[in-house]
Amino acid sequence: MKFVFVLFDSLNRRSLEPYGARTIRTPNFRRLAERCVTFDSHYVGSLPCMPARRDMQTGRLNFLHRGWGPLEPFDNSFPELLHEKGIYSHLVSDHYHYWEDGGFTYHNRYDTYEFIRGQERDPWKAMVQPPWERLREKYHATQFDSRRRSLYYHHILNRESIREEGEFPSVRCFDAGLEFLDANRTAEDWLLQIETFDPHEPFFAPARFRDDYPTNYSGPILDWPPYARVTEAPDECAELRANYCAIVALCDAQMGRLLDRFDELNLWRDTILLVTTDHGFLLGEHDWWAKLRMPCYDEVAHIPLFLHHPDFASRAGQRRGSLSQTIDLMPTILEMLGVARPAEVEGRSLLPVLADDTPVRDAGLYGVWASATNVTDGRYTYFRYPDDMAAQEIYQYTLMPTHITSFFTPEELATATLAAPFSFTKGAPVLKVSGNAKSPMYRGQGMRFFQDTETVLYDTLRDPEQRHPVDEPAVVARLTERMLALMRANDAPPEAYVRLGLAPSGSPKAA
Repeated sequence: MKFVFVLFDSLNRRSLEPYGARTIRTPNFRRLAERCVTFDSHYVGSLPCMPARRDMQTGRLNFLHRGWGPLEPFDNSFPELLHEKGIYSHLVSDHYHYWEDGGFTYHNRYDTYEFIRGQERDPWKAMVQPPWERLREKYHATQFDSRRRSLYYHHILNRESIREEGEFPSVRCFDAGLEFLDANRTAEDWLLQIETFDPHEPFFAPARFRDDYPTNYSGPILDWPPYARVTEAPDECAELRANYCAIVALCDAQMGRLLDRFDELNLWRDTILLVTTDHGFLLGEHDWWAKLRMPCYDEVAHIPLFLHHPDFASRAGQRRGSLSQTIDLMPTILEMLGVARPAEVEGRSLLPVLADDTPVRDAGLYGVWASATNVTDGRYTYFRYPDDMAAQEIYQYTLMPTHITSFFTPEELATATLAAPFSFTKGAPVLKVSGNAKSPMYRGQGMRFFQDTETVLYDTLRDPEQRHPVDEPAVVARLTERMLALMRANDAPPEAYVRLGLAPSGSPKAA
């Protein structure tokens, strides 16, 4: 069997026409839905980018034990498992986080990989003395920074080398994926992962896509929203949203190129196609931009999933309402390619859902390390925060002590003790490192980073925009029991319960 796995980043399901979008034209995602089964209740697990990818590769949640970090030595990685069974895997990606300190073990699990340069702050183009005065005039003040290694520095320089449509990283990424298909279309037993950073911010797309979404804004380039509350003027907000529309349209065009190749080579008869994203993105909803800082609203947590399997071609165009989440992708890939699921995997294969919408789970747990622990049953979403975010005790459990772009500091490691093995570490003890104020992650994601930290329940059937919390004690009690069961299945550390005012036994802690 052949398998193509397409992974976007920050693709809001509400921006796609198969999920009801009206603002953005996505004709190729409509084509995709006609060929696939569309999943209507697919949720994230661990957030953001690399934690989500660890979930996808390993089939288990990691946000209760770890923030952003590499694959661990004890992790089960699906491309590694495929390799052991003689199934070839190839990754094509412009997602530069794979090549940073906090992601460097992921791409090495594939038999081969190709890295497309130039996205966001990828340290790609070298320029010792950039023309900063000219560049300062080009960009909005909120997305300009001439300090070396700052958030915006490298993107500004990379962008000088991306002018024609064919030079955009996502276009080159799909170019490379199509080259693999052309070269290997007659081979058997392979998985191709085409993964693009788009439509992640900055929302930089070719002019022909941007021209379809005019605004009244007339200032310098503004296509990179902050991780902050909305404070921009109306025309600036419109400009940011229009640029997101443009980059989603760019993604749609790349999806169309892949669908054309599936049609030309008749890959539908013998090739599985799975298309999804790691998480969504807020574009002003709830008065927030982006993700992470605010509660994990459905614009971020409720994500698209499309799946075609030749054996279920008769289901093309159908929809599925059963709940699923990102940890379910790994066991699904394994089962579809005939590889046994390791004992440590928490996810469930989605083949029963694909076949006839048979549920494989009644709840899903999701969240960001050190923030809320969230649970959904597909209708209700329950966000549970510590009563006092500043007083919570939080640790990272790891044998790979790196953050996104740095090692753990000596001050952090001075707090480390050796923790007994967890159920998923295959007998290996792990470092237990305090997530205190000495940690760069804590400074970035501590009490001042997270906002609106109130425990709430939403009924998304009656309130899909999650604007009005509901008071339904029986539902809270039921979802709390499911939260506890999923935490126990994940072998969550003791403090994961304490910080939420829960006891591992399944009852609330005594006041």
